[in-house]
Amino acid sequence: RPQPAGAMEFDDADVYMSSHEHRFHLFSSVEYEGQLYMTPENFIESVTMSEPRAPVLLCSLQELEKILSDTPPVWKGTSKLFRNLRNQGIIAYTEYLFLLCILTKPHAGFKIAFNMFDADGNQMVDKREFLVLQEIFRKKNEKKGRKGDAEKSAQLVLKKDPQDFAPRSYWDVLRRRTSQALFSDLAERADENMMIDTTLLVHFFGKKGKAELTFDDFYRFMDNLQTEVLEIEFLSYSKGMTTISEEDFARILLRYTNVENISSYLENVRQCIPDEKGITFEEFRSFFQFLNNLEDFAIAMQMYNFASRSIGQDEFARAVYVATGLKLTRHLVNTIFKIFDVDHDDQLSYKEFIGIMKDRLHRGARGYKTVERFTSFRSCLKKELSSR
Repeated sequence: RPQPAGAMEFDDADVYMSSHEHRFHLFSSVEYEGQLYMTPENFIESVTMSEPRAPVLLCSLQELEKILSDTPPVWKGTSKLFRNLRNQGIIAYTEYLFLLCILTKPHAGFKIAFNMFDADGNQMVDKREFLVLQEIFRKKNEKKGRKGDAEKSAQLVLKKDPQDFAPRSYWDVLRRRTSQALFSDLAERADENMMIDTTLLVHFFGKKGKAELTFDDFYRFMDNLQTEVLEIEFLSYSKGMTTISEEDFARILLRYTNVENISSYLENVRQCIPDEKGITFEEFRSFFQFLNNLEDFAIAMQMYNFASRSIGQDEFARAVYVATGLKLTRHLVNTIFKIFDVDHDDQLSYKEFIGIMKDRLHRGARGYKTVERFTSFRSCLKKELSSR
């Protein structure tokens, strides 16, 4: 993308950038005082598209103040917040990490997430607490990215899934780090960042930064964001109808993964589900709620001793319910099996399914692939670097 004078450029230090940082740089379209920011629309595009569309534009103080003055308060939040704001907002890198975590957080974990920000335990989150925890997001992400680069450069051959290098969740790490961070350089850095307000800070804490965030408002924001991204994906295929085809459902699942033979999966669906019934938004959303509980599902399957063999539809549905409390419809379960049941024995390869769904769960972090163009995040990054 063309860059204005003074815009950020990649230098030698960028070899240490994590995949999250690379993607943030690719999709950010606003520069203010030498820092890149995403707009709400940029963020939506970063988790639903393979390539950025908007060039980087310089933002003046007057433009920023106008944008922030129009930011709605948290109690006016809806599942169309980001779509309504479009380019009238800015999102910092640490907030980008926070938003990505929300997309993969099960509803049962919303309270844990809130408590992590609520460092003093008063059941309210203030601006300072929020900024300190964001700094921990950034620090942990930098360390993880550099560790991954070091492992790749050494060409270590490991039997473990590469995803295992990541912490089980950000929240496990944050739980151990919160108290000490309040008395560290992270707190000082957070104070420095308070000089520049962002859309999220104004949305959560008001224009003067004095408001406090309640759990109910926090929960509603997280739920709305998850719903909004899913609605955008669903509506992009439903074309105004109440359902999407089973084939389109497969496209949505597989386009965020490293699966190379996507066409064979789609052909599998066409052959095994000739009479299209369609997937409703309720079914679509329930599947992704299940996906956010993937770790608990994997534990349940290991307890059932199914981790080393294929499983049938009834076993799968029961394990999902036991692990997550979600009752997937019979048609949705059947569609999932028809997508991944390559040998047509009506059995699901647990390990293969889990591996592919881990890719899908961590959208934008491990790669991104469109069905039509098979564009990976790596090739997108190479194209970006070569254009500078």
